[in-house]
Amino acid sequence: MGEPLQVDVVTIFPPMLGGFLAESMMKRAAEKQAVRFRVVNLRDFTSDRHQTVDDRPFGGGPGMVMKPEPLVAAVETIRTPAARVLLMSPQGRVFNQAVAKELSGARHLIFVCGHYEGVDERVSRCLAAEELSIGDYVLTNGTLAAAVVIDAVVRLLPGVLGAEGATETDSFCGGALEYPQYTRPREFRGLAVPDVLLSGDHAEIARWREEQSARRTAERRPDLKEGLRDET
Repeated sequence: MGEPLQVDVVTIFPPMLGGFLAESMMKRAAEKQAVRFRVVNLRDFTSDRHQTVDDRPFGGGPGMVMKPEPLVAAVETIRTPAARVLLMSPQGRVFNQAVAKELSGARHLIFVCGHYEGVDERVSRCLAAEELSIGDYVLTNGTLAAAVVIDAVVRLLPGVLGAEGATETDSFCGGALEYPQYTRPREFRGLAVPDVLLSGDHAEIARWREEQSARRTAERRPDLKEGLRDET
């Protein structure tokens, strides 16, 4: 295993990430030295005694806007030449499995988490940040969105999941949803496990799974196949 992926999160809510990074797969990934996590408190980069990170928007309007000074100072302090700066924003590139795979090949990721009504436009420009969105909806702050991206990326790092090929059959890999999964008991409330999965015929099982994956994708997410065709 090579150098661990460095993941930094700049936020005004560090405690929101405490349990997430200290449990389950994130904890194991850090213990395996596949990734290093650092949570940066944005208020440490303010210059006034109130540790102000926001102000009223020029031109009027509701809510508060995050100030550029502390955000730029925080990122410039921890930035390395290999870093990719990701500003979580509903206006950004839509995150998906392909983007997760792309980011898993990085050496350093810095997540900038907004709050309030938004982030001063100059932050993105000064930092040459890549804006990233996890979907067409609005969250209270970007820390939750950053956690979603981190989870999807870290599980793709070599050695994190353990089983070889464990990520290759995930939903969205190859532009399709995953096939149905079953475990014991063989029958539950009148619903039985398909006979093919009990047959021991691995070739037949593989065919069944491929067919089910294609059927499920066509029924539930036909846009996935359309998007795949658009890219080819």
